[in-house]
Amino acid sequence: MGREGEGVTVLGDLVTRRGQVQYGGLLLGRGTPYRWAKLTGWGELPALDSGTVQRPDAHGALPGTLLAQSRTIGLDGLVVRGRAAELGAVVGALESGTVPVVDELPLVIWLDERGPLLCWARCTRRDLPVGKGYNTGTVVDGAVEWEATDPRRYALDEQTASAGLPSPEPGLAWPLAWPLDWGAPGESGALTVTNGGTASTHPVIEFRGPMARPSLTNINSGDALEYDLPLDSDDLLVVDTLAGTATLNGTASRLYAATARSVPEATFTFPPGETALVLRGTGTPAASVTVRYRSAYW
Repeated sequence: MGREGEGVTVLGDLVTRRGQVQYGGLLLGRGTPYRWAKLTGWGELPALDSGTVQRPDAHGALPGTLLAQSRTIGLDGLVVRGRAAELGAVVGALESGTVPVVDELPLVIWLDERGPLLCWARCTRRDLPVGKGYNTGTVVDGAVEWEATDPRRYALDEQTASAGLPSPEPGLAWPLAWPLDWGAPGESGALTVTNGGTASTHPVIEFRGPMARPSLTNINSGDALEYDLPLDSDDLLVVDTLAGTATLNGTASRLYAATARSVPEATFTFPPGETALVLRGTGTPAASVTVRYRSAYW
């Protein structure tokens, strides 16, 4: 969930109205020289791999897991317009913004009053037919196509939730003084996250020391991530559940430290709705966990 596009400091920073599409630093749609007529693959469900098998001794089948394939998004009916003397620069900007790249870039699309949604994708097809209109500053019937290996669409705003290790309330200070001072409230280690979308989302989880054997448990499902290692006060263990990694201080993998009660990182997700979580470990009140995630949509 931490992926940001190269050269893009704010996701969708160029998108200001409906009908606009931003890929990396390239803006298409209303208010630009690049207008499009049809969007495909965005509102459709991606292709699904089904684990359903036929019943061997009865009618029907045994329902299996449905796993989505990558999502293909296409802009068809692309029209490029510019002054005849400047069309090369306009076309060149589109060509430069749709070259093959190694890492996926953010693709932000705003269609209606629900606001823009985001995925990460790479451009896999570009068609800019050269016809008679080219000499007068127009390219018609163009097309651009992207492939998103993660087929889910996400809210632009990344949400965060944090909690510290459980600690008791200090209680009243003696001798008593008016008004009564109960001290700072204690910490329960509990936190709640809300996925406002329609698909499960993969969070990024950050454990900060000082703490030993840090764990985060999903109260709803019982799933837990737990690591048998000590974290000093300046240590940060980052668990990226989409990538399936657990990295200490940005470099060292600590997947081997997962305990027997820890589920595989890639299976620790937040379904649509509210999820109650709790932090546990042995440490001081300075230890904490921070969860970062985006609401996800099919």
